[in-house]
Amino acid sequence: MVRRGEAAVSGGNLPVSGARLWDSLMAMARIGGTPKGGCNRQTLTDLDGEGRALLRRWAEEIGCGVTVDRVGNMIIRREGRDPARAAVAMGSHLDTQPTGGKFDGVLGVLAGLEVLRALHESGTETEAPIVLVNWTNEEGARFSPPMMGSGVAMGLFSEAEVMAKTDPAGAVFGEELRRIGWQGEADPAALQSLGAYFELHIEQGPLLEAEGIPVGVVDRALAQLWLDVTVEGEDAHAGSAMGPRRDAMVAAALMVQAVEEVALAAGGDGRGTVGRLLVTPDSRNVVPSRVWFSVDLRHGDPRQLAAMGAAFRQRAGAIAARRNLAVSVTDFWEFPLTPFDPSLVEALRVAAQGRGLPFRTMPTGIGHDAVYVARRVPTAMIFVPCEGGISHNEAEAITPAWAEAGLVVLADAVLATANRVPGG
Repeated sequence: MVRRGEAAVSGGNLPVSGARLWDSLMAMARIGGTPKGGCNRQTLTDLDGEGRALLRRWAEEIGCGVTVDRVGNMIIRREGRDPARAAVAMGSHLDTQPTGGKFDGVLGVLAGLEVLRALHESGTETEAPIVLVNWTNEEGARFSPPMMGSGVAMGLFSEAEVMAKTDPAGAVFGEELRRIGWQGEADPAALQSLGAYFELHIEQGPLLEAEGIPVGVVDRALAQLWLDVTVEGEDAHAGSAMGPRRDAMVAAALMVQAVEEVALAAGGDGRGTVGRLLVTPDSRNVVPSRVWFSVDLRHGDPRQLAAMGAAFRQRAGAIAARRNLAVSVTDFWEFPLTPFDPSLVEALRVAAQGRGLPFRTMPTGIGHDAVYVARRVPTAMIFVPCEGGISHNEAEAITPAWAEAGLVVLADAVLATANRVPGG
């Protein structure tokens, strides 16, 4: 068994350097570094531009071509023996949350860079070209929604829609992209012609660390259902008698508890979260007459997800009726179960086995660029542990050995896929 923080790395096809990857991660972390050891490198800020420039310099030092598309996605390319073959891609994102960590997204980009460096230094030629993508605005922290760069590239958002988005201060996405000098001329849709896509990412959960497993082979993204819930009661003075009250806040609290209970009852992949809650009239000494809150339900089985939605609606309606209130539950957004490509998932399993690394097959319950890319391109993901499952936090941490475990699995799977006999 591999103990926490260790990677039993042996064998393999490409002489990648875990130490150099770690040094690159630390160098990138200095751009937007925070006093608590995290990163604030939000999309389309000057710091994002600085991080992009560093990545471009590193790529050009090893002879790779760098192009940028109209929404700012960076495409780093190393040609193969057969330039006509569809490229095998790696990627993730360099942008962070305002109080983000050093590894979320960045690990996938810089591990891909290390694969390219090792190919260059060893003089290894691949049959298919190898591509590394830094996707624009995966986080959605400054401009919402998240995963804009991959969403436009895969035809899920229009360019015009994204370019017109504004941040809370009123800055316009397209204007900021041009201001920092990172709007290119390439067509984002060209990325739909990729032959395969691999994304390495920290787990953003506690399972791998708890089980002492250094590698997660991700075979699917959970289906998601987002709901808007509005509870309507009646406002009253906080000094009024308790019995006659039609308190929307108390009813909402019971419904929030029902979200957790529905998710737990679903078992397995079931997830349930209330992330936002708005109260009217939002006064200290007034019984709330109206509460709005969001519900995020997820599951690996679409039928179970539908059952979770139905169960919550039933529970909410019963709570409202019991407390003499009205409730409205409406669909906001639905995201289908996204299976990853079986042959690429198997390539990751083979790579982990070849390196002597224990792994588990698992889903992702979190959105990543890979989930959008999988709509158009064969895709698979690799997870490595993060300490305590903490992410989107300055305390986010991984070990060099975990980073190297993900790196070698990525390298071997990419090399095998790029050299695979067509139709084989």
